[in-house]
Amino acid sequence: MTLRDFQDLIEAQYGRKDTRRGIERTFLWFVEEVGELAEAIRRGTKAEREEEFADVLAWLSTMASMSGIDLETAARAKYGRGCPRCRATPCRCAEPPSADRRRGGGKRPKRA
Repeated sequence: MTLRDFQDLIEAQYGRKDTRRGIERTFLWFVEEVGELAEAIRRGTKAEREEEFADVLAWLSTMASMSGIDLETAARAKYGRGCPRCRATPCRCAEPPSADRRRGGGKRPKRA
């Protein structure tokens, strides 16, 4: 299944409900799922992580569809020719500061 196929599948299954809910409330559901994924990464089994990754992808697909964005096209346009910053594969950019150093007041670097 391609990313486009998955996005179409999710839209067919949930599109009407998602449209009625609206993008703002859908985003709140997405954030909740990201929280569940974070918990599964910290303490969950592989099966729980797989389920939460799938949920996050489904909600991301929903928001993309609601916004008129084809995720596969967008991902290919941004990442299909290597790293968006250095254009290399694998990326040769310097690593961002660690999360521990960021907590000390450093600003989180923006993903290219």
